[in-house]
Amino acid sequence: MAVRWLCSLFGKPFDGGKRMDHGGSQQQQQQQQHPMEQQYHQQQPYHPQHPAMMRLYEVQKEVASLGPQVCHFSGLQNDRDYKRLERDLTRLLLEVDQVDTEGKPELQGARKRAAQEVEGLLRYLEENASHPSRQAIEELSNEARQLVDERVVAPQRDGGVAEINDELVDALQEIILRLTQVKTEGRVPLRKARYRALTRLCAVQDVIEGRTQQQTLSLPLSGDTHEAVHRINQVMVKVSVARSQLVALLMGLSGRDSCAHLSRILTEMQVELDALDVSGNAAIRNYRKQVVEEINGLLKHLDLEGEGDDTRRYDLAQNNSIREIEAVRAHVSHLREGVLRHCVMGDLSFRPKAELQSLLTHLDAVDTAKNPCIREARRRAVVEVQAIITFLDLREALARRQPGPHEHPSHRSVWLVLGSLSDLQAQVLGFDGKRADKSYMMLEELLTKQLLALDAVDPQGDEMTKMARKQAVKFAQNILNYLDMKTDEWEY
Repeated sequence: MAVRWLCSLFGKPFDGGKRMDHGGSQQQQQQQQHPMEQQYHQQQPYHPQHPAMMRLYEVQKEVASLGPQVCHFSGLQNDRDYKRLERDLTRLLLEVDQVDTEGKPELQGARKRAAQEVEGLLRYLEENASHPSRQAIEELSNEARQLVDERVVAPQRDGGVAEINDELVDALQEIILRLTQVKTEGRVPLRKARYRALTRLCAVQDVIEGRTQQQTLSLPLSGDTHEAVHRINQVMVKVSVARSQLVALLMGLSGRDSCAHLSRILTEMQVELDALDVSGNAAIRNYRKQVVEEINGLLKHLDLEGEGDDTRRYDLAQNNSIREIEAVRAHVSHLREGVLRHCVMGDLSFRPKAELQSLLTHLDAVDTAKNPCIREARRRAVVEVQAIITFLDLREALARRQPGPHEHPSHRSVWLVLGSLSDLQAQVLGFDGKRADKSYMMLEELLTKQLLALDAVDPQGDEMTKMARKQAVKFAQNILNYLDMKTDEWEY
């Protein structure tokens, strides 16, 4: 397995693909020998100075230098870096094949192991670049690129006005949410690719949202107020152009400009504004301050060239907000087990609703830093808490229920379905399998049957029954959605 081999090459144990960290203390690195060096110590029939062993050792050193590059490559097969890595690895494979082993088993074994290592890297490189999730990330990026080009970049390029509104912001948000659902299987290259796409889309969304907010502001001060105002208005026009250039850069729609070039232009605008004499006029000072803040807001998005190369950024498992959310989820899991255990015994006295409510408050205070993956992780944790609360509420309502002699038959039918839904929800809360499991299919089928049973209830004009049936349908759909969420294998 290529991932397992890569981990052993870099001196780290295989951790299931969740995180590949190539760091380590200097002492540990000195103690851990390269596989080929270990082979020299074990075999010993040939002196390390043997020409064939020396050549294989040279190849191994090149493989060791290419390994981290392969591990961190997050592009596609048509990228320049992919072709370079593929070319270098293919060359090494040919060099290994040309090593003369003189028909001796020890040299043949060493050559075979070296060839397997190079082939493992080639396979890992190709698997990640052609992985369905990588293709999905690229397709979503292209969809967003086309949307921004049609609505923002192309109109301004043709001298028109960009169509920036809430509809565009919502469309970008929908693509961002779909990106967060792309599964990476713990592969570093795929996680990096998804992270880079998300950071750029979120930056574009932020810039566009800033533009829509600016459109609601009052017009710039009149140039007749002060001569400095005319200069500030001119800078504002340049800022508007720079905003479109930034969007084009972030979406890969600008072939001429670069982030460094745009950064210089924006910095020059700041210098120009700083040199203006506002003569102690508070209104003009505030106007200049607003324009400077606009420029700073654009500058903060120009450091995305190396975004995602830092493990702490794309590896959200190390993120403090994610750690907070995971701590809450662990607490929720403990409470859920306690609730289910007491329900099995018929004990309704265990009702940790206050504790669950405090966990919701804690989740609401978690800083997501506008990261869509962290927002989704928090949303899922909130759903887990709310599922237990609704389960407890329904159990309590069923225990308190005292139907009267004149209760409408349709209303009684709805409550019978709610009783069945409560039992099914207990099974869903305790479910810890996959969608391919028979128990999942059984739960899904039983919940669907309850929805059909509710659909068959005829309220016969009774308003209370109509309302109860509507709430029961919503409740059943929420249970189905929760079951679906538990088994979609989402990852941040």
